[in-house]
Amino acid sequence: MKTFLKKLANDESGATAIEYGLIAAVVGVGLITVLGGLKTNLSTTFQNVGNALTTAP
Repeated sequence: MKTFLKKLANDESGATAIEYGLIAAVVGVGLITVLGGLKTNLSTTFQNVGNALTTAP
């Protein structure tokens, strides 16, 4: 039983998985932020194009 507990205490594979999870979360938040701004810019651009087409002679 002592050997098992020692091996369990020295095992760091779970810590690596947590680190990868945190990195993925930070990348996800960054993507959401960037894509939110891009959505606003694209919406404005398409609205400007639509307005230009409706007022074209």
